[in-house]
Amino acid sequence: MKALTFAILSEPEERLDLSPLTPSRLAGLSQVQIAKLRIGTSSHPVMVGDVFNVSGTDLHSIVFEGSTKRFDRVGAGLTAGSIRVDGDVGREAGRKMSGGSLTIQGSADDHAGSGMIDGRIEIKGNTGSYLGGPLAGEMVGMSGGLLIVRGKASDYAGDRLRRGIIAIGKGCGGYAGYRMIAGTIAIAGRVGAVPGYLMKRGSILFDRHPTELSPTFVPCGEPDIAFSSLFDRFLVREKIMNRPLLGDRPGRYGGDNAVLGKGEILFRRKF
Repeated sequence: MKALTFAILSEPEERLDLSPLTPSRLAGLSQVQIAKLRIGTSSHPVMVGDVFNVSGTDLHSIVFEGSTKRFDRVGAGLTAGSIRVDGDVGREAGRKMSGGSLTIQGSADDHAGSGMIDGRIEIKGNTGSYLGGPLAGEMVGMSGGLLIVRGKASDYAGDRLRRGIIAIGKGCGGYAGYRMIAGTIAIAGRVGAVPGYLMKRGSILFDRHPTELSPTFVPCGEPDIAFSSLFDRFLVREKIMNRPLLGDRPGRYGGDNAVLGKGEILFRRKF
């Protein structure tokens, strides 16, 4: 069977909420019924058929051919199956995902992976702020799953991360791991100011010494632990990164001691 394919007809005039277009929400619907689903976010009743040509029948494999930054909430609430977007997307991609896989060939705006519970998100380009983080008023961000960004993330990546893994391939902005509760963030490339600020627990991993840490982190030497080599092997084996991140005997800081102080920052030492 051919994947259920949404081919864009023209650039939409308003932002679209594409959260209804997931396998579980489309189950049992015909192409005619799918074309009549409302995805507009204004008072105008914009339907799927106004924006996309719909073809294919495999609901477990969904493809968006053509894209725009006005595509918000792509893959939001995904529970199983796969979604692929051939280009860029807007805000809240993969929000509250609990299973399946979402692949974005381009970049994504703010709050990608927000509230993610399980599953896998892979973004081939860059992302905006609050990667995996909560929306305003929410107490917890991402609580499980694997979130991969091949490009660069902006500020506040991993805000209030509770569980799961975030991997970023080409650096990020400031405040990575802000208010982390637990979980793991792995970052290759240059990192902005004060990573781990107000983190309670969890691990932030770098391929270099962070340039600007909060004074409430304390150096802990070079711990002889198995975690770094095991995690490096995991990153390479799963093709999340193409080389080891930490190496043997990484350096370590503990903190943030302004709060609970049971988190850690590990970084690759230069030889």
